[in-house]
Amino acid sequence: MSKAEVIVAVKVSPEDLAPEAAAFDRQREELCSFGFERRYGRVNDFLRRLRQKPPQVLLLEGGTQAERFTAGLWWAALINCAPAGAGAPDGSAPAQSPLLSPVLEAAPGPTPETATDDPPCLACPVCTRVIAGLHRDVILLDGRTESIKIAQVRELLPLLGEPPREARRRVVILAEAQALGEAAANALLKSLEEPLPGTIFVLLAPQRERLLPTLVSRSFALTLPWPQEPASDERVERLARALAGCAKTGRGWVRETAGKGAVDAPLAHGLINACRQALVAVLAAPGQSPDRTFPTALSATDLAGALAALPVARLRMLDEELAEAQDCLIYGVNPALVLDRLASRLFLLTPH
Repeated sequence: MSKAEVIVAVKVSPEDLAPEAAAFDRQREELCSFGFERRYGRVNDFLRRLRQKPPQVLLLEGGTQAERFTAGLWWAALINCAPAGAGAPDGSAPAQSPLLSPVLEAAPGPTPETATDDPPCLACPVCTRVIAGLHRDVILLDGRTESIKIAQVRELLPLLGEPPREARRRVVILAEAQALGEAAANALLKSLEEPLPGTIFVLLAPQRERLLPTLVSRSFALTLPWPQEPASDERVERLARALAGCAKTGRGWVRETAGKGAVDAPLAHGLINACRQALVAVLAAPGQSPDRTFPTALSATDLAGALAALPVARLRMLDEELAEAQDCLIYGVNPALVLDRLASRLFLLTPH
């Protein structure tokens, strides 16, 4: 069989490329929630004010990984939304992609409760392509599952010199930008320094401290609300008390994680959330006695008492440790090992 025959024999149908209707609908619902929930109101107000003159580099920190990604897509839709057909650079109405036709037929549109004339409408051709991940001017460098390689950045650079293909502005989203290696970050820096009127960068990260200072200094930073804490359970409370004791004495921790299956990922996430809540309580009441009872959930009260002994600089170091522990859990590292390392680091950070 000749090469030409081989190429002809390999066919890709639209069904192979189009996103599933359920996934499309779920993503649109998440964007609707981000746009209308009071929890995100402050961030939304800032983004809407920035819409007409957006910063070249926007840094979105805080929240959960999923919330940061949703906020990045919402920003891309907000600055390019064209309900009246002004999505193309020449002002013409872009044709709806045939790949989206079966998706849009199966996925319901915004409900009357969420419908609005304000952008993003989440229904125009531009918004639907952004939601489906098919917009040619919305580029994703995804660090949610692995590091962002320098080869990916180098492949992107020539495109930045071209005008957007079908939108007002090209949006480059770096999901979990802390996954940028130092070489990849340095390769990107020159583009961030030079004015690119048609290109907007969005850096998503748990905290700005996780990024190179040179990246942060070139960014307009907004902080999403921190994750809402679920009600603590007895296992989280026990681990929190053990961690607080370990911070002070260095003892009593190993027996909590040594048994087979003693710690699973949900329990580890619960303890990290309790640590974050305790950290917020301490930072909100600086200078208080370590023996003071802080206004936190029960699982965080003992931790807050222990963390009150840490200087502010070490509290910031602990915040970075918590972010790293959370990343390790997301990437599938053994939860017991993650918590053992966190306990040892907290003991070393605590004055004795």
